[in-house]
Amino acid sequence: MRFGVRIDVSHLPGVLDPQGATVERALPALGYDNVSEVSIAKTIRLVVDAPSAAAAEAQVDEMCRRLLANPVIERYGITLDELADASEGRS
Repeated sequence: MRFGVRIDVSHLPGVLDPQGATVERALPALGYDNVSEVSIAKTIRLVVDAPSAAAAEAQVDEMCRRLLANPVIERYGITLDELADASEGRS
């Protein structure tokens, strides 16, 4: 089975976000005085071949813990979508 995976990585609460702070300070100069709590995060997209959704999620979770996110300052969320097999519907 193939799964499209989206990983959303953001700062843990209480961790400084210098990019978010810079954007928040700059927005009023552009006329956006009603914006606060700006946070900059990253999204990682990939495709995983795995026997099941549980196996795919476990593999992606391990990737996040080992490489894609820093658990000391970041949190992450994983979204899986099963992809249609490209060979389906062919005769």
